[in-house]
Amino acid sequence: MFYREAGQFKTSYAADMAVFPLRQDRMVVYLFLLFAFIGMPLLARFNIGVFGQDYIFNGILIPLLILSLAAIGLNILTGYCGQISLGAGAFMGIGAYAAYNISLRVPGMPLLFFILLGGGVSALVGILFGIPSLRIKGLYLAVATLAAQFFFDWVFIRVGWVTNYSSSGSVNAPQLNFFGWVAERPIDRYLVCLLFVTIFAILAKNLVRGNLGRQWMAIRDMDIAAEIMGIRPLYAKLTAFAISSFIIGVAGALWAFVHLGSWEPLAFDIDKSTQILFMIIIGGLGSILGSFLGAIFILVLPIMIDLVPSAFGVQVSVQTVTNLNFVIVGALICALLIYEPRGFARLWGIAKEKLRLWPYPY
Repeated sequence: MFYREAGQFKTSYAADMAVFPLRQDRMVVYLFLLFAFIGMPLLARFNIGVFGQDYIFNGILIPLLILSLAAIGLNILTGYCGQISLGAGAFMGIGAYAAYNISLRVPGMPLLFFILLGGGVSALVGILFGIPSLRIKGLYLAVATLAAQFFFDWVFIRVGWVTNYSSSGSVNAPQLNFFGWVAERPIDRYLVCLLFVTIFAILAKNLVRGNLGRQWMAIRDMDIAAEIMGIRPLYAKLTAFAISSFIIGVAGALWAFVHLGSWEPLAFDIDKSTQILFMIIIGGLGSILGSFLGAIFILVLPIMIDLVPSAFGVQVSVQTVTNLNFVIVGALICALLIYEPRGFARLWGIAKEKLRLWPYPY
C-alpha cells in the first residue's frame, strides 16, 4: 500500500526518464547513502556494536566495495555488451602495477591521479585485447581474454621492471595522501572506496541508459542486426572494452593501495577473474544493482557460514568449514541459476513488482 506511484505525475521528459522514477525508490537510495557516508563513520567513531571494530571495515566493507566496482566494470562488458571476459583479474593487476610504477617514476603527483592513470593504462590494454572481438565472439573470445590473464600473470612475475626489481616480487603502496588528507584509519579508507564506488556507479548507470549503452545492448542481442541498423561494431565493442577495463583498473589500484597496502602478483590471478565473473552472473547480467548483490553473495555468505557454527557453540575444524563453504555456496549458485537465471537483480525486480500490486493478486 505504501509502494505506489499514484499521485506522482511526470511533467517533463527528464522526470519520465529518471533513474529512480518512484519517490519511494529515491528516498531509499538517499537514506542508504546518508547512512553509508555519515551513519557508518559515526557508529565507528563511538564504537557502537560491530561497527566499532576494524574487522568490519578491513575484512568486509572495503573489499566488498572494491569488488563491487570491479563487477560493475565487467558487467558493462559482459552483461551489457555481451563480450565474455575471463581476464578481469589481469586488468585489475594492470591498474594496480601501473599506478604503482607511476607513483615511483612521477614523484609529487597526487595519489588520485595515480589511481585514475592506472585505470587509463588498463583501458589502453583493454582496447588492445578487445580488437579480436571484431572477428571472434562467445567462447572463442573468452579464451582470448583468458590468454590475456595468463600472459599478464607471467609479466607480473617475470618482468622485474613491473615490481621495481623486487627480489620477493612483493611491492608496497605509497601513503594514502589525498590532497593533504591521509587515509590511515580503516574508516578513512572505507570512505575513500565508498566515494569511488558511488561516483562510478552513478556514471555507469547513466552511461548504460544513454546512446552508447543502447548500442552495447544492440550488439549483445544481435550484432548483425545492429550493424544493419547503422551501429558500428568497432566503436561499440572497443568502447565497451575501454570503459570496462578502466573501471576494473581503478578497482585494481584501490584493491592494491587501499585494501592490501602490500601485494604480490598472485593477488590478481585467475581466481580473482572467476570470482568477479561469478558475481555478475549471480547478481544479474546487465544490471548495476546486480553487481552489488553478486558481490555481497560471493563475499559475505562464506563469512556468515564461517560464523554460524561458532555462534551456536559448535566447534568445527577450519578444513570442514572450508569444505562447507564450497558445498553451500556451490549449491546455492546452482539453485539460483536454475530457478532464476537472471540473478538476484531479477528477483529484486519481481519483489518490487509484486509490492506495487499488493494486496491485490493481479
